[in-house]
Amino acid sequence: MMEAMSLVSEQVETVSASAGHAAKYTRNNPYISTVLVNELLTGEGSEKETRHVDLSLEAGMTYTPGDAVGIVPENRESEVAEVLKALGYTGDERVLDHYKVEISFHEALRTRLAIGKLTRGAVNQYAKLVDPAHKIEALSLMVGPEHKARAEEYCWGREFIDLIKEFPGVITAPQQLFTVLSRLTPRMYSIASSQAMHADSVQTTVRVIRYDSHGRERQGLCSGHLGERAPVGGTMPIFLHANGNFRLPEDTTAPVIMIGPGTGIAPFRSFLEERQATGQKGDNWLFFGDQREQLDFLYKEQLQGMHKDGVLTHLDLAFSRDQAKKIYVQDRMQEKAAELYKWLERGAFFYVCGDATRMAKDVETALLDVIAKGSNGTLEHAAEYLETMKKQKRYQRDVY
Repeated sequence: MMEAMSLVSEQVETVSASAGHAAKYTRNNPYISTVLVNELLTGEGSEKETRHVDLSLEAGMTYTPGDAVGIVPENRESEVAEVLKALGYTGDERVLDHYKVEISFHEALRTRLAIGKLTRGAVNQYAKLVDPAHKIEALSLMVGPEHKARAEEYCWGREFIDLIKEFPGVITAPQQLFTVLSRLTPRMYSIASSQAMHADSVQTTVRVIRYDSHGRERQGLCSGHLGERAPVGGTMPIFLHANGNFRLPEDTTAPVIMIGPGTGIAPFRSFLEERQATGQKGDNWLFFGDQREQLDFLYKEQLQGMHKDGVLTHLDLAFSRDQAKKIYVQDRMQEKAAELYKWLERGAFFYVCGDATRMAKDVETALLDVIAKGSNGTLEHAAEYLETMKKQKRYQRDVY
């Protein structure tokens, strides 16, 4: 199950700790940050659990609005214990990690191996370890490209613990798990702050994923870590990651249009704080949406304050569940089509952050419609107009 989070995904590059120098902290050598704030943004009764997390930085660690913070999570202790029990090991056994460093099997399961979300690759590798004299028919029917669909169906909503419980006795040495399981990898979250306002920390917006599947309670790896095991004063390994393809205009007077429903608000809070703190004169227009205004209006007071103070020229809201007919950010765009087109003609930069599967596509469709209506042209003309915007770096997306 995909973690819903404010991830940066389109062409992300490594950030330097300071201009012109190689990054001191990386995914392989993270900075041990202190959790300064970890607070719930959503109200009691919301269907979502969205958190604001503030993490300390060392002097010299810098980022630009649009960048991401990489967070290195750990597997839950309860999950590690369950895997050890199912495999019949104590955790004290010695293994070599990906860098041939000797560690305990327990440490490997906690910090090195992806024991969460099950993948087809893991099923294939696990099946290779089966003793040919004791072939497991159900497992062999999920191996190879010809059985891809069946394997993917099996993996959906399952984790490694499900595989080893359903098909036990295959693992004969702890080291084998390094050939079966992927490496535990960091998660990237869009930065929700400007260093012009928060010099010594980096902030992000995280939706904690929790769900039930196949009779078990489950949670997102990193979002669950941040939701349950990252108390204020605790530590979290992090590093900074640049996204040169998601940047405010170099011309500080250029208008900016931002579409950021849900946790997609994160980079736009960063953009707005940057423009406010540095006195940039360009107009700013934000479209934000979620389920319910009373429960899910993230950063409500700050955004309303920015609107009142003129930092936000326009603030358009779409709360899908507050009326019988669901209303989304793309619907608000259609309502403001004439004004939006005027902004585009003034050279506005257009940004989208959030869900790639539906929202970003629906927003692009609405944007093409806005351009076609505004120019009294065809959708073909609108597509050419949008292509020109892309070449001018005036249409940028951070979708996941």
